Amino acid sequence: MTASVFDSPLYTHLFPTGDAGRLFSDTAAIRAMLLVEGALAKAQAAQGIIPELSAKAIQRATMEIQIDPGAIARATGANGVSVPGLVDAFRAEMNAPEHAQYVHWGATSQDILDTGLMLRLRQLLLLAETDLRDVVTALADQAEQHAATPMAGRTYGQHATPTSWGAVLADWGHALCDLLEALPALRKSSLLVSLSGAAGTASALGPDAADTRATLAKGLGLEDPMRSWHVDRGPLLRITDWLAQVTSVLSRMGGTLIALTGSEVAEVRLGTAGASSTMPQKQNPVSPSVLQALGHQCAGLRAAMAPATQHLHQRDGAAWFTEWMILPQIALGTACALQHAKGLAQNMQPDSLRMAQTLKSSGGIIHAEALSFALAAHMQRPQAQAETKALCRQAQETNTPLDVLARAAYPDLPADLFASAQSLGLAAGDARRFVVRARAQ
Repeated sequence: MTASVFDSPLYTHLFPTGDAGRLFSDTAAIRAMLLVEGALAKAQAAQGIIPELSAKAIQRATMEIQIDPGAIARATGANGVSVPGLVDAFRAEMNAPEHAQYVHWGATSQDILDTGLMLRLRQLLLLAETDLRDVVTALADQAEQHAATPMAGRTYGQHATPTSWGAVLADWGHALCDLLEALPALRKSSLLVSLSGAAGTASALGPDAADTRATLAKGLGLEDPMRSWHVDRGPLLRITDWLAQVTSVLSRMGGTLIALTGSEVAEVRLGTAGASSTMPQKQNPVSPSVLQALGHQCAGLRAAMAPATQHLHQRDGAAWFTEWMILPQIALGTACALQHAKGLAQNMQPDSLRMAQTLKSSGGIIHAEALSFALAAHMQRPQAQAETKALCRQAQETNTPLDVLARAAYPDLPADLFASAQSLGLAAGDARRFVVRARAQ
């Protein structure tokens, strides 16, 4: 097994990351950093800080020159950061020292690394948004069809009161809609350019450093933070929190689907399921299991992001290195979860007949709450609850349906009291409201 399942040829179809996987390669990191160097040169030339001819040469070279990650690996190991080796290699490859001397003018390694990372995270969020919309659309399509399809609601793994399959889908879908709606503010607050120099003071960038930063931000399509954020890792924490929330919702969906597809319940069919090497009857819920595993992984990584954001003074190598190890795994885990969620949302189907059988098999006990409130119309609530509990015990002990016993004791009960389709409360409405919301996204 490779160090990360996301980089494994063996597990590439079990843990797929889609196009997001290419964003977290050494080649992508180098390409992003070179784009930043080119944009910085252009911004500084516009201010007359470096010669315009040199800026054009630098920009052109950032588009043409390819730096082999292996060629700067030794320098990265020695320096603890890849930018010094990258700048040296890039200057050498330019083969134009009169222009190359202006590469990286006044910037520090963290400016280039952080801004390059923001370019990749911007693309990651765009890919995640696209996948998330696909998931929401597929959930809404099925929620519309099954808004009022009754099924047993479950709390603590036990039958509670009836709900609908559409309401279950809406529960996941509303949470995902919340995350979609949070994206514009997240981008505004967190996709920031970094240009603050060695200790965050921008002292080597000249008297117009703030203007340089603003111009660089505009050139790259990032936000100008109006300050240094070298040691304020809030922007990255907000992005990883958003990714973790996506993974958490999808993990919750996966866990519920594992329970609903089990042989004892079997109320949902996944469309595709995994085979066992020795048990022909098995159809394992592979995608839901991946979702839950990704949720477990993300929970640990999210906790580890806290110390990774607690930098000392004006830069902290240990915290910074920790961030490099954790953030890509969170990002790729979310990308993988979205790939599986799309397939599930588009292919899973409820077994409405099995759902009806489950409701019937409870012997009516699933309607105990409704019975207690019906009785409370004629007696005090505590007495109604006690009467209902006694009837439930009798139903279980005698294997007699609760409605038979209840109607024998209280003939005037409403005719539809034990009808699941009439006991859904707001479930169908919630499902339909989700459909409307999803269509408006």
